[in-house]
Amino acid sequence: MKVLVDTSVWSLALRRQSQDLAAEEQKIVAELKDIISENRTVLIGPIRQEILSGIAQKSQFRLLKEKLINFKDWISTTEDYELAAELFNDCRHHGITGSHTDFLICAIAKNNSLAIFSTDQDFPRLQEVIDFELI
Repeated sequence: MKVLVDTSVWSLALRRQSQDLAAEEQKIVAELKDIISENRTVLIGPIRQEILSGIAQKSQFRLLKEKLINFKDWISTTEDYELAAELFNDCRHHGITGSHTDFLICAIAKNNSLAIFSTDQDFPRLQEVIDFELI
C-alpha cells in the first residue's frame, strides 16, 4: 500500500540529526526509510510547502529542496478538494477541527486507498469521524 507521509514525519527525518532523536522518533525515521526504499512514498504539494516553510538560511532551504526533488507530487483532483470540504463539515458537525491540509490529506488518502503516516495528534481525533488507515 502507498503511504502519504505527513509533514511531522518528514520533519523528523530531514530537519533533525539522528543522534538528537529519541528512540521512538528513530523508529519513525526507520519506518520512513523502509517506505521510501519500497517505493511506497506519496508526497503532496501542500506537504512539500510545509516542509520547506520556515527555513531561515537559503543554503539549508536549497539542501532540503534537493532532498525532496526525487519525490514527485501526487496530483490532487477536484474530487479530493470536494471530499476534503465534506470531511471538514462532517468533523465540524461532531465538534472536531483540523487544518485544511489535514482534511486534504484525509481526502486524498480515502480517494486513492492510501495510508497516512503522521505523528500529528490531530489525525487520531479525525479518525473518530473519518475512516482511514493511520501508521
